[in-house]
Amino acid sequence: MKKLLSIALILSFLPWVNVQAQEEKSEYEVAYPTSFIVTPPLRDLEPIDPAEQNKESTKEMRDRKLRVPFSEKTNPDALPQGEDPALQKVMGTNALGAPLEIWTGQSGNGTPPDPTGAAGTNHYVQAVNSTYKVWNKTGGSVAGPYNLSAVVSSNAGDPIVMYDKFADRWLICSFDNYPSTNVFLAVSATNDPAGSYNLYTYSAPAFPDYLKFSIWTDGYYMTANFGYQEKVMVFERDEMIAGVASPASLTLSYNPPNGGYFFCPLAGFADGQLPAAGTKCPIFSYEDDGWSTYFDDAINIYEVTVDWGVPSGSIAFKQQLMTAPFDASYNSSWNDISQPSTSAKLDGLGGIFTYRAQHRVWTGYNSVVLNMGVKVSSSQRSIRWFELRQDQSTGNWSIYQEGTYAPDGHSRWCGSIAMDDHGGIGLAYSKASTSVSASIGYTARNSWDPLGQMTYTEEMAVNGSGAQTWTNRFGDYSHMSLDPSDGTIFWYTGEYIYSNSQRTKVFSFKIPWNASIEEYGQADVKAYNDGNSIIVTGSDLPNDEDLRLDLFDINGRLISASEVAVISGHFNSSISASELPAGVYLVRVGKEYSSFQRVIKVSVQ
Repeated sequence: MKKLLSIALILSFLPWVNVQAQEEKSEYEVAYPTSFIVTPPLRDLEPIDPAEQNKESTKEMRDRKLRVPFSEKTNPDALPQGEDPALQKVMGTNALGAPLEIWTGQSGNGTPPDPTGAAGTNHYVQAVNSTYKVWNKTGGSVAGPYNLSAVVSSNAGDPIVMYDKFADRWLICSFDNYPSTNVFLAVSATNDPAGSYNLYTYSAPAFPDYLKFSIWTDGYYMTANFGYQEKVMVFERDEMIAGVASPASLTLSYNPPNGGYFFCPLAGFADGQLPAAGTKCPIFSYEDDGWSTYFDDAINIYEVTVDWGVPSGSIAFKQQLMTAPFDASYNSSWNDISQPSTSAKLDGLGGIFTYRAQHRVWTGYNSVVLNMGVKVSSSQRSIRWFELRQDQSTGNWSIYQEGTYAPDGHSRWCGSIAMDDHGGIGLAYSKASTSVSASIGYTARNSWDPLGQMTYTEEMAVNGSGAQTWTNRFGDYSHMSLDPSDGTIFWYTGEYIYSNSQRTKVFSFKIPWNASIEEYGQADVKAYNDGNSIIVTGSDLPNDEDLRLDLFDINGRLISASEVAVISGHFNSSISASELPAGVYLVRVGKEYSSFQRVIKVSVQ
């Protein structure tokens, strides 16, 4: 079944035109799995011997051959003409602290390792090229490592691990060996990541290079480097969670500005609260005026509408946000990041927002955090990061803050970013230069800190050693997730170099949000269950403006909402708990359109 919905046909012969003059057309295809199987419980399989795996030669993954390389800046008038105007040149001073947990991840036998991972209630799961492993959250081995093919029928690579906290299910996704266009989605049959998986195989419209997945209310979304005609694939989430054998998929076609280079948009990834049913999923990509005079330094936002009852869908341009000028040009041979004691360089990953586009629902607005690699100087690359906000009453987006994190002369790239339950932002990445081997660092900011600044000192999760000289391929993926049991602990996995060889780490950290307390940072909000009601109190608030009080279940679904009056910097309110099932709930106190948000867990017996 295929339908073509033409909204406007403007300059369709120019696939690279500016978004405001571009063709807006939405084409969709409906398809169903070509295969459905239930895997054996993983714990019943024989794990791979890591010692034997390390003896295997590391192979370079094929997907680079399908990517159109970047060229250096082609527009001599592109901005910035001087220093990056969003540059943070000074290290933050707040103490962030060492990792809460840290252990060595899988190395895999493919280059790059493509590390991806997520934390669940009791486990952490990591996948690399081309193995999969389950730990408890203190680094104790639970199951594996296994070949990816034990879960997704192929060891081709580019895996993505997700924990769907709203359904208490795990997902392992990957592609097949080129030229096959198969996409594999394995959804755990229970909340046990070492148990059985319902494995769905779909056929993509083209080879889905550099695929990315996200969780949204109406589906699991996939974007990829499909080429000049971009696609978004959506898979019927509710049916997959239920283990139905033939969930539908939608493939939506659109034509965002991409310069004709390596290009992969990101779909909004629901975290915190699941957006209300019918909420359109945003799709994010950027353009750079350095590509040509047709482009601006901007973020382009599209929105996807899905109706599984038909089934049908559409994708439409929503908004373009002009950013502070940046230079996202990259070396045409992928040689961008310097290393010690060698002329060999590493790939800086140009043209893309790196995973994920974490989406959160707050009081009066929604937020998305993004990050990408930019060129700071001829010898340095670093990370431009953004917090976007969407007004819930108008649906319009704006850039709330942005910054380029370059507090010294080292390069930072292959980053991943997320926001915790207090609105604090964590950023982790690889770091290297002529004097620093590829390592992993992280930093953070509080919600009330000066905009565009990472105010915490950089901490090193692991210092690398040596250099990688046989290929420039590095990372491709890193992955920051938020602990669903806590809402304030960040979990990250990424690549570093150890003794001239690729390695990965898994670690967690937490923002000590009471550091550098200013204004609302002093507010003390408490919540507890007295047996009949959830009592919520606040003190030391800086003014007497009303606040909103929300109650969510542990999966982020809204149960109740009310306004509370603040008098002399204090409030006292309650939520009836008499009809609530036993379990853990989330109480959120916030001020509309403000950075003040507090989230507290409460148990109901």
